[in-house]
Amino acid sequence: MKIIKIKSLHKIYNHAVVPVHAINDINVDFEEGEFTAIVGPSGSGKTTLLNLIGGLDDATEGEIIINDVNIGTLSSKQKIDFRMHHIGFVFQAYNLIPVLTAKENVEFVMELQGKPKAEREKRAIELLHEVGLEDKIDIRPNKLSGGQQQRVAVARALASKPKYILADEPTANLDSKSAENLLEIMQRLNENEKITFIFSTHDERVVKKARRVITLVDGKVDSDISR
Repeated sequence: MKIIKIKSLHKIYNHAVVPVHAINDINVDFEEGEFTAIVGPSGSGKTTLLNLIGGLDDATEGEIIINDVNIGTLSSKQKIDFRMHHIGFVFQAYNLIPVLTAKENVEFVMELQGKPKAEREKRAIELLHEVGLEDKIDIRPNKLSGGQQQRVAVARALASKPKYILADEPTANLDSKSAENLLEIMQRLNENEKITFIFSTHDERVVKKARRVITLVDGKVDSDISR
């Protein structure tokens, strides 16, 4: 079932100066339960495409339809609400809140959703156990390794029970063992819970695990290979 539909998508920066076509007429769909890597050289539009899908940026032209919702027609508040309930994000820089513990970081989205405290705590602990950090629940980010921080970020992304995880270079700052552990966790979640993962990446470790690889060049789809 096609759950994300992208039609004639364009993103142009610096209209008034020298237009930069970061995304140039992309048409692509994503099926439920995909484990897909978006690859390409620096400046090819990978992160821009991910940000557009996640509603973190607005398209210049075209449509992104997720679960029959055209996100380009949503107000800023509606986009925030949509992201909060449907999409989880994992960033290269982790983006954890330094004054909060691992558990509190995972709870944060659920707090924004208005979930009761007991429910937030229970799910946060379950998720940290899922990513192998049950012994780090009360530790703050500066006391965790890079791999551990990224696993907290994955747990946080899962907290709202999203159908999609958008991961922008999630392994870029990790050593080989940490990257492998993280990818195994993501694969397990993809297979067991049917969560759709879409990666923007340069990392061959991610590409090898992906079941579909979309290559962008100059903002266009150069190839789209399922395997």
